[in-house]
Amino acid sequence: MINLSRRPRRNRKSAGIREMVQETTLRVSDFIYPMFIQEGANQKVEVKSMPGIYRFSLDNLLEELKEVTDLGIVAIDLFPNYPESKKDRIASESYHENTFYLKAITAIKEQFPELVIMTDVAMDPYSSDGHDGLVENGKILNDATLEILGNMSLAQAKAGADILGPSDMMDGRVGYIRKHLDTHGFTDVSIMSYSAKYASAFYGPFRDALQSAPKFGDKNSYQMNPANKREALLEAQLDFEEGADMLMVKPALSYLDIIRLLDENFEIPIAAYNVSGEYAMIKAAALNGWLDGDRAMMEVLLSIRRAGAKCILTYFAKEAAMILNG
Repeated sequence: MINLSRRPRRNRKSAGIREMVQETTLRVSDFIYPMFIQEGANQKVEVKSMPGIYRFSLDNLLEELKEVTDLGIVAIDLFPNYPESKKDRIASESYHENTFYLKAITAIKEQFPELVIMTDVAMDPYSSDGHDGLVENGKILNDATLEILGNMSLAQAKAGADILGPSDMMDGRVGYIRKHLDTHGFTDVSIMSYSAKYASAFYGPFRDALQSAPKFGDKNSYQMNPANKREALLEAQLDFEEGADMLMVKPALSYLDIIRLLDENFEIPIAAYNVSGEYAMIKAAALNGWLDGDRAMMEVLLSIRRAGAKCILTYFAKEAAMILNG
């Protein structure tokens, strides 16, 4: 005999009841908006593989940030696009005081003091080799890279960065950066470590945006194998012990199980990066009329939040904020 005394559909019978019993919610303050900056003036260049995403010169970026902050977005992650002429094998442009990226951080903080500025700590935007670490004889040198990352981190902290995002996947970099910052008096600057960053096929549009693809080989020797799960726990544990304030999983959509794994095992916030390829897939399908772009966007973001991510780095931040704000 069928027992119909329990009818879950009663909790789905109206929009009001569905909203009342909803288990997972999205807020605009959950988002960190990745943005791209380049040299020059009056520049707003669309990234071809990321419709709706642009590389801005500082003047136009400051104008864009008025709209971003008015939407209630509280944090951005700023990435620089450097011309090849300013790149070298030791990424020296990354810590020169007069470099445009550092000047931009200071200018943004002056105009938007309450905006949380996260920065990227890795060599690839500044490296003539296009790799996240120092290259010698075709090999990525781990320990020699740490000093460069330390100098880069200190320069960004001095410029006004609130959160540093080491994305290079070099062993020991969180501890090295934390000690370097503390030694110079920047104990309040946070570290959101790219703890579980996988060697993914979903990074292509981002590399288009920064023109930072590796000049040879790939990044498999330092980014994680997509087949591995326990390794994510090891990487996260090491970063936690070295002083990371937040742990990140990248990409997000194909690694929801990893987000859940870290959320269940660590008491500090877990972040997830809804990466460029994930954004581009939905945009391309929506532009072709194959799916409802807004619904797919919100479903993806909700799934990342449901998996356990406290904050989400996403190129959908502005569009999602508009929907959430009604």
